[in-house]
Amino acid sequence: MGGTLLLQAALAAAGCGEHQRADELTDGAAGIAARLRGYDDTHRTSFGPIAVDLARVVLAAQRGDATEAVRRHVTVIRREAWRRLPAEYRGAYLVDAARAYLQIGDLRGAARALVDADSVAPDEVRCRPLARTVIADVARGHPAPAGVARLATLVGLTR
Repeated sequence: MGGTLLLQAALAAAGCGEHQRADELTDGAAGIAARLRGYDDTHRTSFGPIAVDLARVVLAAQRGDATEAVRRHVTVIRREAWRRLPAEYRGAYLVDAARAYLQIGDLRGAARALVDADSVAPDEVRCRPLARTVIADVARGHPAPAGVARLATLVGLTR
């Protein structure tokens, strides 16, 4: 539980622009995650090394280092632990990854992340205000990347 709380605190610190503090908190969570045995998730928090790695992607994007965020993202989603995370966790994370792709101007990457998120956890994409914003930003690309026009219609952004 402590590791999960540290990651949440890190995300909050980054949201307030305290990026050094966010990194310190994430490092603390990484230390806790390193001591876990395998996929030891007795409290069903989805906390572990993979959660720390995902948080590092989101934090990099929040501090404006989207290139680093995308580099880390491509690596982290290839890991076995990624597939064991709950669908909602993966879907919400993929929306954040889509934002990182947008920051570097990669509409196809952003679209792929959104479509993947929708296939994994449709409610995370269709009901979250942040996802709607990202879908709208990607859909403004001309032509809109494959799958995003459909998502824009599904969430009521186009008719």
